[in-house]
Amino acid sequence: MSNPFTDEAIAAIKRHMNDDHAADALLIVRALGGRPNATKAITTNVDGEAIYFEADGDEIRVPWSTTLTERAQVRAEVVKLYEQACATLGVPAREAH
Repeated sequence: MSNPFTDEAIAAIKRHMNDDHAADALLIVRALGGRPNATKAITTNVDGEAIYFEADGDEIRVPWSTTLTERAQVRAEVVKLYEQACATLGVPAREAH
């Protein structure tokens, strides 16, 4: 499957995640990415199937709940992953993102 997102969209998503949601990314990597002891997570890519992080030198792929075809879907999917990660780790989720 080709990536439905433009290079510009991917860069904007990565910048937003890394600048504004680094702690959320770390929770996602710890709970859903199989790295419970990760100390830092950097968003490195997104495509229609998953979001990708680097944690402790490894690439971590966390799949979306459904295939994405539009940039507007990314936010809702990241919120789902964040809420799932919080539930898995027993951490209270913030009300608004």
